Amino acid sequence: MSDAAQPTAAEVRAAAEAVKTALDRHLAAVERRSGEEDPAVYDAFNELAAAAEAYDELLYDRYDEVTPFEIPGEDTLPPYTGPEEPSALSVLIRRDYAVAEPQRLMAQARRVEAADEDAPGAGASGTVHGALGLLFGEFEPDEIASRHKEFGLEEGDSTLWVTAADESAEPGEWLEAPFEQVDPERMVCRFDVSAVFDEEFDDGDEEDEDEDGEAGLPDLDEDLDTDLDEDGEPAPLEADR
Repeated sequence: MSDAAQPTAAEVRAAAEAVKTALDRHLAAVERRSGEEDPAVYDAFNELAAAAEAYDELLYDRYDEVTPFEIPGEDTLPPYTGPEEPSALSVLIRRDYAVAEPQRLMAQARRVEAADEDAPGAGASGTVHGALGLLFGEFEPDEIASRHKEFGLEEGDSTLWVTAADESAEPGEWLEAPFEQVDPERMVCRFDVSAVFDEEFDDGDEEDEDEDGEAGLPDLDEDLDTDLDEDGEPAPLEADR
């Protein structure tokens, strides 16, 4: 950043004063709060977070220094404002995969295609998108998640959201746009899985090793890999349906 674009010392000082003011307001709101989910405390919290983030950025731009504060990201859930006793709920799931072995994927799809008289037209298994359609049409998403390596897939991030509702939706009510009306204030809980979380446990890996220096967990790759038949293709799969 050029000197002309850098914030002035006065701007940094003003941002620091804004943090002090926001901190006082937050403490005052906490002292006067009317309950665990007082909106005044929530608003004061957001103002303090915004002021601290602005100060941190200006401090870095001007002096190449940072604060010891960790500012919550935008994905922090707001206070729950849904019904205390929900009579209905929605579960939204996203799972990402990479197609790691296209040939394995299409070979498994050919097995489904050969065994299913109602499968799409011949040749659907000859393309990746056609094979995906066959496999996800034949197997439940949870089964694909647990056996993804057999299908030539590699897991990415995944998340599960549970949201509360006052009443069940009418049949077909949200099918045209199933993910557009999620109210974060009605989210009961969410569960995220990502490789970035594994970095937090890297330092503890040595504690899990056995006397031979190897991890004490079973080799999951061997358990999940599919045996190949005499033609070099995966053995037939059995669907739960």
